[in-house]
Amino acid sequence: MRLQDTYRHKGMRKKLVEVLRSKNIQSESVLNAIGSIPRHWFLDQAFEEWAYKNVAFPIGSEQTISHPYTVAFQTELLGIEKGMKILEIGTGSGYQASVLSFLGAKVYSIERQQNLFDKTSKFLPQIGFQRIRTFHGDGYKGLPRFAPFDRILVTAGAINIPKSLASQLKIDGYMIIPVGDEETQEMIKVTRIAEGDYQTERFGSFSFVPFLSGTDTL
Repeated sequence: MRLQDTYRHKGMRKKLVEVLRSKNIQSESVLNAIGSIPRHWFLDQAFEEWAYKNVAFPIGSEQTISHPYTVAFQTELLGIEKGMKILEIGTGSGYQASVLSFLGAKVYSIERQQNLFDKTSKFLPQIGFQRIRTFHGDGYKGLPRFAPFDRILVTAGAINIPKSLASQLKIDGYMIIPVGDEETQEMIKVTRIAEGDYQTERFGSFSFVPFLSGTDTL
């Protein structure tokens, strides 16, 4: 598989990084990841002009690739350190998982849509992200056999905080999850203080596709 990453693409990524910096993304490691990973590879070639605009974009199966700002914001909140074990709910195009992997995390990612799972699980190794472990399954159930996790990232809007996911956190680990109604959600950080004891913090309004239970098979 030959994918181009031209000087023009790199220039557009550099401009995107400056836009994110102007929006108060401060983590240099996160900005470096955004500036290094060719986001246009995760969109259909016909739409690559949209790859470096700060917009969400459809990727099929009623899913989207999130705004670059949203990806950067959630990733910054995670506070990733190399070697951390992270559960991502909603693989989608694989872009967010690639950012996490680029930062040195051990990524376990669940996708409920069979066609997206099939496409992305083949694509990620082709572009150098062989260590991301992808699963077709119900994100609400998480991956208890691989728990506990240092961090959990949910990339879809939930109506509440799933206890099943919170219970898969390590003590002092935390989950970043957008919670609210179908139109807008609040970004929430859930920290597991002790067994059965959690603390929540709020970080502003966002808009995500709904976090659905179950799986969609072909």
